[in-house]
Amino acid sequence: MASNIKSMTAGKPAKLIFAFALPLMIGNVFQQLYTVVDTMVVGQILGVNALAALGASDWLNWMMLGIVQGFAQGFSILMAQEFGAGNMQRLKKVVGNAIVLSAISAVVLLVLGEAVALPVLRLLQTPEDIIGQSLLYLRIMFAGIPIVMAYNLLASILRALGDGKTPLHAMILAAVINIILDLVFVMGFGWGIAGAAVATVIAQFSSSIFCYIHIRKIDILTLSREDYALSGELDKKLVFLGLPMAFQNAIISVGGMIVQSVVNGFGVTFIAGFTATNKLYGVLEVAATSYGYAMITYVGQNLGGGYIDRIRKGMRAALGIALLTSAVIAAGMLIFGHQILGCFISGSPEEAEKTMYVAYHYLAIMSVFLPVLYILHVVRSALQGMGDTVLPMVSGVAEFAMRTGTAILLPLLIGEEGIFYAEIMAWVGADVILVCSYFVRMKKYPT
Repeated sequence: MASNIKSMTAGKPAKLIFAFALPLMIGNVFQQLYTVVDTMVVGQILGVNALAALGASDWLNWMMLGIVQGFAQGFSILMAQEFGAGNMQRLKKVVGNAIVLSAISAVVLLVLGEAVALPVLRLLQTPEDIIGQSLLYLRIMFAGIPIVMAYNLLASILRALGDGKTPLHAMILAAVINIILDLVFVMGFGWGIAGAAVATVIAQFSSSIFCYIHIRKIDILTLSREDYALSGELDKKLVFLGLPMAFQNAIISVGGMIVQSVVNGFGVTFIAGFTATNKLYGVLEVAATSYGYAMITYVGQNLGGGYIDRIRKGMRAALGIALLTSAVIAAGMLIFGHQILGCFISGSPEEAEKTMYVAYHYLAIMSVFLPVLYILHVVRSALQGMGDTVLPMVSGVAEFAMRTGTAILLPLLIGEEGIFYAEIMAWVGADVILVCSYFVRMKKYPT
């Protein structure tokens, strides 16, 4: 649907960025909706142990998803730059090569994921009474990696061309399908945690098909056989953009797994409460990731067109919008957090009370520091839009160091509560590197 394609090289930056981010935001809300429904169904229908099993598998699952998203987003940077420069022939070659590289990456990740699932769960000291369910969930999710790669690449192609609406419609479709299938597979068929995983994979498949149908309607993306032929220099550039972003997400999730291993030592009730809040993490950052996608496209297109001053104006506008949004979301979570978390938690009154205490305490801490996370997403995405994926990767290493250091050391000093600050310190460490990197980078461009 070519009418959804939009150039971001002309017009008011704030309006363009918000208008681009809004459909992504709504789409992310629907994506989080089916993640939340998964958690609600598992927690309420299958109980605390199943909820803990879902949490124990979270970071390994997120690592694979993060690697997939890293490659797709990295490839889309060059697409946005070529589109902004008006070089459509080169754009087609970039898209064709990105498709081939994505297919290869998906196969490698599928095999790798299935091979490491059990050893990693054991390494994380996953309790024996939940490890079987965690492994089953991961086996099914990893089998769907090619589908996840397809959706992320197709959605990234559309976003690179300024189309944020089609991925929104795809995500709404996926959310509806996932919710229906959750109820059918888990409640109706009694498939347990496997039913939640199968529902998610089928939903993602539907969203990828939806995006593919719409891309086929875009004339400038009508590819020939030659566009799929791998080109050495082009592929090096694509890998150079995608690999640091994939590594960045991987190293962040490794830190998360180390945190999870510490959490696993606190018992099933603590794991369940920690998981309940982690499932709201996506809701907390739903607007942040949307502004991030918007900045990658906005900065990429304007850099391709040579409009450097617009990048500076866009950054100021995006930060203002992001900070305001984070304050609103934080207030909502602090006020309604108990009611929202209550949807995930079941069990005996004593179990529910202990789980709720852990969950809300963690949620309140993250909400207060939410603006730090929003700055991270905006600045990191701006750097990536400029084609710099190395310094954002370095910020990911800083996140890893701060997250793991805090998770290992702070609980020794102040007890279980110390683990709640691991995420906050990770955001702070990344922000210091990203903000400094942005100012250094912008000094290289004429004012």
